[in-house]
Amino acid sequence: MGPFHGITVLDLTRVLSGPYCTMLLADLGARVLKVEQPGKGDDTRAWGPPFLEGESAYFLSVNRNKESLTLNFKHPDGLALLHALLAKADVLVENFRPGTLTKLGLDYENIKTLYPRLVYCSISGFGHTGPRSAEAGYDAVMQAEGGLMSITGAGDGPPFRLGVAIADIVTGMFGAQGISAALFARERTGGGQKVDIAMLDSVAALLTYQAGIFFATDSPPRRMGNRHPTIVPYETFTASDGDFVIAVGNDDQWRKFCDVTGIPKEERFATNRQRVTGYAELRPVVAQRLASAPRATWIEGLKRAGVPCGSVRDLGELFDDPQVAARRMVEEIDHATIGAMRVLGTPFKLSGTGAAVRTAPPTLGQHTDAILANDLGRTGSDIAALRTAGVI
Repeated sequence: MGPFHGITVLDLTRVLSGPYCTMLLADLGARVLKVEQPGKGDDTRAWGPPFLEGESAYFLSVNRNKESLTLNFKHPDGLALLHALLAKADVLVENFRPGTLTKLGLDYENIKTLYPRLVYCSISGFGHTGPRSAEAGYDAVMQAEGGLMSITGAGDGPPFRLGVAIADIVTGMFGAQGISAALFARERTGGGQKVDIAMLDSVAALLTYQAGIFFATDSPPRRMGNRHPTIVPYETFTASDGDFVIAVGNDDQWRKFCDVTGIPKEERFATNRQRVTGYAELRPVVAQRLASAPRATWIEGLKRAGVPCGSVRDLGELFDDPQVAARRMVEEIDHATIGAMRVLGTPFKLSGTGAAVRTAPPTLGQHTDAILANDLGRTGSDIAALRTAGVI
């Protein structure tokens, strides 16, 4: 049993930031009831190709370990069912635009009076306070407005977004952390609270030393490609047969790097400060030397010497790595329509109350009847009537 065994999460989210948050909670043992629009479901169910037996690969990637309940809570009967579930839940997670749920009486101010122990997590683009709180949030926009794209890409090229939706993903991670903290606080106080997570805040929080550089200089950091702004050499180089990364983090590693590569240990490059200021002179020397042999030759020698390095690998190479298999970062599970399928494993490795991939991502409404019957005591005829009325 995971550490959140016994915790029930009512998940009103869709797309990525919210579903990623609730998937992390589910991995840790929480029971997550994913509430979806009847006949349509989460928007990402239609995102593709690729599809596996009609199921979107995108949706499958962030919805494992959940139960799917179709429910139109804009319908009075659907709203009543949602309240019945809220009365039993520990956590509500939603990522609607601020103000949307107020029309249904599902805003935090109303909900906290009805269910004072509930932890209520709202994920949005700009948060529930401030002059831009009513604006919607999208990953690419947040990478741009959050400053991340301004420091991503080649120095002489255009700004780039990351190859994954990092704004959505990190917002989901912070959401899960905030919920965890609120649940821990509830153990002490007995009361729930609101967890207000904004995508803009989350992206800004990623800037760490880049923000520190700005605060120290009042000059916005510029794009530098794959190089590090304060460590040299710490970037991608091209060997005779492919790209690899060198991460020389201190002066001792630099001396070992020189020993392996045969690059002279010049006094003018002896310290990291000298290597950073002398980057324009040093970089061509390192690049020319590393281009003279296959990357496996360099990687083998550098690893043996204790110098951090690694190949630039595609996903096929990554998932063929025995280390990935040993850490169970790919799991095979049985899906209701696909059969055996692969999903990412969970990064949480707890020695006592571990996280686990227990169930496949649900088909749309797969658990509707069971939830209504087992959790809310609805009979077969009740459920049939709800389905006829378009409530479920």
